[in-house]
Amino acid sequence: MNKYLLEIGVEELPARFINSSLEQMKNYTSKILNKKRIPFDEMKFYSTPRRLVLLIEGLPDRQEDLEQEVKGPSKKIAFDENGSPTKALEGFMRGQGIKLEDIFVREYNNVEYIFANKIEKGRAVEEILKDNMADMIKSISFPKSMKWGGKNLRFARPIRWLLSIFNDKVLEFDLEGIIASNITRGHRFLGSSNIEVNNVEEYFLLLKDNYVIVDRDKRKEKIKYSCEKLAREKGGNLLYDEDLLDEITNIVEYPTPMIGRIKEEYLKLPKEAIITPMKEHQRYFPVINDKGMLLPYFITIRNGNEEYLDIVIKGNEKVLDARLEDARFFYNEDIKEPLENYVDNLKDIVFQEKLGTLYDKTMRVQKLAGKIGSYLEVGEETKKNIERAGYLSKADLVTNMVEEFTELQGIMGREYAAESGENEIISLAIYEQYLPRFSNDELPTTTAGAILSIADKLDTISGIFAIGIQPTGSQDPYGLRRQALGIINIILDKKLNLSLEELIDFSLYIYVEENGLAFDYYKVKDEILKFFDGRIKNMFIDMGIRYDIVEAVLGTASDDIFDLKLRADKLNLWLDKKGLDEVLSAFNRVKTLADKSENNEVKRELLVKEEELNLYDTFSSVEEKVIDLLNRKEYDSALDCMISLKEPIDQFLDNVMVMVEDEKLKNNRLGLIKKISDTMLLICDLSKIVNK
Repeated sequence: MNKYLLEIGVEELPARFINSSLEQMKNYTSKILNKKRIPFDEMKFYSTPRRLVLLIEGLPDRQEDLEQEVKGPSKKIAFDENGSPTKALEGFMRGQGIKLEDIFVREYNNVEYIFANKIEKGRAVEEILKDNMADMIKSISFPKSMKWGGKNLRFARPIRWLLSIFNDKVLEFDLEGIIASNITRGHRFLGSSNIEVNNVEEYFLLLKDNYVIVDRDKRKEKIKYSCEKLAREKGGNLLYDEDLLDEITNIVEYPTPMIGRIKEEYLKLPKEAIITPMKEHQRYFPVINDKGMLLPYFITIRNGNEEYLDIVIKGNEKVLDARLEDARFFYNEDIKEPLENYVDNLKDIVFQEKLGTLYDKTMRVQKLAGKIGSYLEVGEETKKNIERAGYLSKADLVTNMVEEFTELQGIMGREYAAESGENEIISLAIYEQYLPRFSNDELPTTTAGAILSIADKLDTISGIFAIGIQPTGSQDPYGLRRQALGIINIILDKKLNLSLEELIDFSLYIYVEENGLAFDYYKVKDEILKFFDGRIKNMFIDMGIRYDIVEAVLGTASDDIFDLKLRADKLNLWLDKKGLDEVLSAFNRVKTLADKSENNEVKRELLVKEEELNLYDTFSSVEEKVIDLLNRKEYDSALDCMISLKEPIDQFLDNVMVMVEDEKLKNNRLGLIKKISDTMLLICDLSKIVNK
């Protein structure tokens, strides 16, 4: 079996572009091979900052032959009265490249037609690859692309060479003047710039000899292992960060770890003020002890060998010293004033043109958080903490430290609040207002922090919707989807019983009262509710809840997210226990009729048939119990009560004519059915359940 290797050689690619590029290469190539009927054993992808590599193993010599049954003219016009082929048949055979003995007659739609089995011989695989690789490269898209050298081709960075080998043969193709060959390049400074590759097998060995580890996974493992080893040698542990490791892996071709020292005086700074410049700006790994405290070391990766490593380490130490000296200066300047003194400065920073300044947002969040706290009936001490944390929540955004290192928002607020003498709950809530920042991030641990976080996120969502900037497709410039998911996660984690509609009312009212913002109140409110419904559906489904169960609970009048999750969990277990047939058959019949009624009023004196009297009395006996169970959130038990109505419902619907001419009788019977349906809808909408 054959192997094919393609290498796209480029100027250094941004680390964040590499994984997406490889995925696009995989999708395009797989699609082409499948379309062209070319089987293969395995497709592998490799990358460094200077190359994207495709390796296909187990390729055949030729693509599979294609056998097609083609339909020609009808038999009636294919032959003349003497049985000789007509011009119609001759034209068909000529067009298909077949002879008379290749055709056969088969009936199609009660008419006899001429058919033929046409075999298209497979082409050589190397020819097909040669014809398609340039288009594959052109198909790769990037968030930002560039043009160079007068070419029409766009790519993330200029393409400098192409290597294309089929076994031991160059598979040449032209990409706008860039001719594929068997020449590659090694490490920019340590390797050769002209390496001739004679076959696929020697490609990886030749690059390794030229200081390039093509396999990304091997580079990543080498970086992780060697960094952990260096940390242990200093009696510490690597402060591991998967995202940082991935980024470093994508920016080096030949990784060599090195460890440097941090001056002791900088360790007096808050931990995050040291870690953030190290990780976010310098791509250094911190070293910590068993208690999580920083040790005076950092570990970084050199894209090269160990030659002159001591000089490189000293250079990195000087760079970090300068960064940390800035951080120390900013910190010392910032703590000269208590945190509350920075609040007024927020009046000079615009949050959003139509939504006011950061000071305006602070006042709204403080007020909204207070309303949520009152709604949840939190204690007086917690109310005071919420109010104070809300007032101070954005103050750190105008400090020197956060203006320089924006990643420290909230973190420095927590540190400066503690430095200013605020209590621990207030300090922590200032930090927790931003949680969760991303998927699977930590959630607020304090009640004050949870409420402040909900208020901050809901204020942003409400304001942006009110001015008509809604997320569309992949466009979500204010991260509203992420913030809505954050609110849902906090509510579920803290088991908070909150009416989503009332929360939105609180937030929108504040915009009207505090900012005088003009908008279509009810339209905006409805849009926000629908927006949250979409996020709730997706999150519940991601949690493993069946789609129809999600629809069933969202079909109720409840807008309490935690309550909806509780209903979904209990309904899921209840349906598994009961079986669907008896449940759905009874409720769906009721729901269908109930939709025809405008009210649920029932007069017992108008119930004349035994079956309707029996249904009314049976329902009356369970209705109060169902309401009590709903108040206790025992939804499964409430469902048990309702399903006890199955037999009287069936008897009623089988023996009583509902849609009679007598309007009073008809409306009374519909009212009874609607009353039962409305009670069931207090639990869930079983008509949404799919009987699989």
